[in-house]
Amino acid sequence: MTAHEIDYKIYGEEMQFVEIELDPQEGVVAEAGSFMMMDDGIKMETIFGDGSAKSKGFLDSILGAGKRILTGESLFMTAFYNNLTGKRKVSFASPYPGKIIPIDLTAFNGKFICQKDAFLCAAKGVSIGIEFSKKLGRGLFGGEGFIMQKLEGDGKAFVHAGGTMVQKELKQGEILRVDTGCIIGFTQHIDYDIEFIGGIKNTIFGGEGLFFAKLQGPGTVFIQSLPFSRLAGRVLASAPKGGGKDKGEGSVLGGLGDLLDGDNRF
Repeated sequence: MTAHEIDYKIYGEEMQFVEIELDPQEGVVAEAGSFMMMDDGIKMETIFGDGSAKSKGFLDSILGAGKRILTGESLFMTAFYNNLTGKRKVSFASPYPGKIIPIDLTAFNGKFICQKDAFLCAAKGVSIGIEFSKKLGRGLFGGEGFIMQKLEGDGKAFVHAGGTMVQKELKQGEILRVDTGCIIGFTQHIDYDIEFIGGIKNTIFGGEGLFFAKLQGPGTVFIQSLPFSRLAGRVLASAPKGGGKDKGEGSVLGGLGDLLDGDNRF
């Protein structure tokens, strides 16, 4: 399997987008909803399956689509082709504040494992599949369940992360403990497991959950400072109560203001 060779440029700081330059007959595949803009002359095509290649048959299409259902993604992906002469550009945007990370799969022996919702787009020919966990603890308590997403091939792929991204190189036997939601992805030789925090006070009052992700080298790990689940939780916690009439916001009264609101009904 040979992926298309694409050139790219990433723009922005907090809300980034990636601009991909396509030579004639080159293509890129992306998750539905990530498209931002494209030059005139680029052909857009909906793909049933994982987008790694033209469908070899109905059964292969069904299997590819089934993999995407298991990861919680749409049945379909979108491919963008440059069928004209001359270079054309197409851009894809990050869905929330953070960073877009280019992944050269050839540098990682053709495989990279990431969270289910981290994938943004990739060169045509890259396979977007599933990675099953073989460990019960990881499957039950790892936050991502038994299934993660895997990117395979010899091309470039792009994943997105919340907040700030940090890349860690782990040596043989070196261990890194991470909040389960803060993992973006890692290379195939990383040993990933779940570890109980331990201690009654930590468990009941720690506020950090009950489990860590334990990552053991050798390999490369990508970590994000603000996973989307944490961002969404903070937004929901700060949302106005009582139909958007939270008049106590920012005041000393706080929630007591809701009780004194004349519009409340008992």
